[in-house]
Amino acid sequence: MRRRADRAQGRADLRRLWVLFRPYRAWMAGGALLALAALLANVGLLAVSGHFIAAMALAGAAGVTLNYFTPAALIRAFALTRTGGRYLERLVTHEATFRLLAQLRVWFYEHLEPLAPARLQSLRAADLLSRIQADIDTLNQVYLRLFVPVVVAALGSLAIVAVMAIFSVPVALGTALGLALAGVALPAWLRHRGEAAGARAVQTRAALRNAVADALAGAAELRVYGAEHAWHERVQQLSDDLLADQRRLSELAGFSAGAVGLCANLALWWAVIAAAPAVAAGTIAPAQLAMLALFAMAAFEAVTPLPLAFQMLGEQLAAARRIFAVVDAEPAVAAPDRPSPAPRDASVRFERVRFRYDVDRPWVLDGFDLALAPGSRTALVGASGAGKSSVLQLLARFRDFQDGQVLLGGEPLRDFAPDDARACFAVVSQDAYLFNGTVLDNLLLARPDAGEAAIVAACRAAQVHEVIEALPEAYHTTLGEAGMRLSGGQARRLAIARALLKDAPILLLDEPTEGLDAATARALHDSLAVAMAGRTVLLITHQLGTLAGLVDEVAVLDGGRIVQRGRPDDLMRQPGPFLDLQDVLG
Repeated sequence: MRRRADRAQGRADLRRLWVLFRPYRAWMAGGALLALAALLANVGLLAVSGHFIAAMALAGAAGVTLNYFTPAALIRAFALTRTGGRYLERLVTHEATFRLLAQLRVWFYEHLEPLAPARLQSLRAADLLSRIQADIDTLNQVYLRLFVPVVVAALGSLAIVAVMAIFSVPVALGTALGLALAGVALPAWLRHRGEAAGARAVQTRAALRNAVADALAGAAELRVYGAEHAWHERVQQLSDDLLADQRRLSELAGFSAGAVGLCANLALWWAVIAAAPAVAAGTIAPAQLAMLALFAMAAFEAVTPLPLAFQMLGEQLAAARRIFAVVDAEPAVAAPDRPSPAPRDASVRFERVRFRYDVDRPWVLDGFDLALAPGSRTALVGASGAGKSSVLQLLARFRDFQDGQVLLGGEPLRDFAPDDARACFAVVSQDAYLFNGTVLDNLLLARPDAGEAAIVAACRAAQVHEVIEALPEAYHTTLGEAGMRLSGGQARRLAIARALLKDAPILLLDEPTEGLDAATARALHDSLAVAMAGRTVLLITHQLGTLAGLVDEVAVLDGGRIVQRGRPDDLMRQPGPFLDLQDVLG
């Protein structure tokens, strides 16, 4: 029952892939037809050549003349068709392959992006990279290694057997039986034997990538704790498991090649044995005996790719399931089915909001109330794990709350499409990501149509313009992976410049000075003061001693709700949760 269900699921996955391939079916069909033309030309070339050589030998022995113009012309025609067909087939099938590859990756990313970050937290970066690269590469082989061989084998075998039957029905029937064994029975058996190994190879390959990526990222920690040997053994075991599956698949591939070769040779001998009585009886010309023998042997070129194609089907279906498992996940936040409203102002209000990450986990926010008036500057403080960052995730529509209400500009937040809600916010976080592109590329993420004057003005306001100008190519300098050419403070100021360039009415700051030294943090505060001007600001921070003069109000979060609010100076002078928190955080 389990195997039957897996086969049904496999057929459903293949049908789903076929739907995805729809935009490029003309290219796919063109490549298959060219491959068919090249196959038939090659089989015809071998058969006509055998007839021609045998007929010339017999004519020479008998001392008679022979019309060699017609067979010579056919040989040239088949040779040119085979050469041109194979060239064009490679050209068209690879063009189709690259188009499909691009289509699949774009399609996967379009489904992946709405899932971030909530639905992707269980997947590691290396695993996602494996799916978008290796698994999609494997899926792409469905066309080149499965679709084309099956179409060519089916149409080619029918054409070959039909033509062969014109000369000898027994030879045609024997060849058809051999083609059925090599092209149907053998692939079905190989799929049964190789499906599990192929599926395991996909999973093991992904696990191996994860292990190697983790080892590289945590090499220093592994060395400090003396865990290098244990991790090496883990990687070695995964490598051995992968090699074992690959060895199994290679053994099956070798067996299939030998089995197809055996069927081809048996078909050749059958053609000789079956046609010999007809030659003796004079119903078949002697030269046709050589033609039929070579014709039968060459026919197996049509089915030669099929055993390997079906052997690798398990690997392809496993890759498809890994891709579809991500694509079929539901986003954590559903977009409304009507246009987003227009915010009346830059205010934000939380009313009795309750939120938790899963039904079996505790409430992170439980009766949370917070109002941000337009243009106000509020700091949200609390112990680690109190739920401060969860507030930002709700505002950015990365996650949805279970109870209560959040208003953005006086309108319910749930009435906004996620992208429309995010357009109202500019975010600066402690881990603001800088891509491996130029400074300009990273800035233009906020506003792709920004002009040079606006970019420079934003960078001057964030006090990072002079830093950029000192780089080798100024704004066209490549920053490296994760902005490695900049220090931590410089990277944060560049993130502030990006937020200023977006010019959103509400600014969200998530621990922007975390991990920086005191001097860098003070310089960054100057940049933040400029960024806050004229905007509604929500600042999340552990640096309680720097809030005076930076924000108008402080809200203390504890137990999922606000337990104290007031001006920073006032809270510093009165006993309560704020002072207690300052003692805890130092």
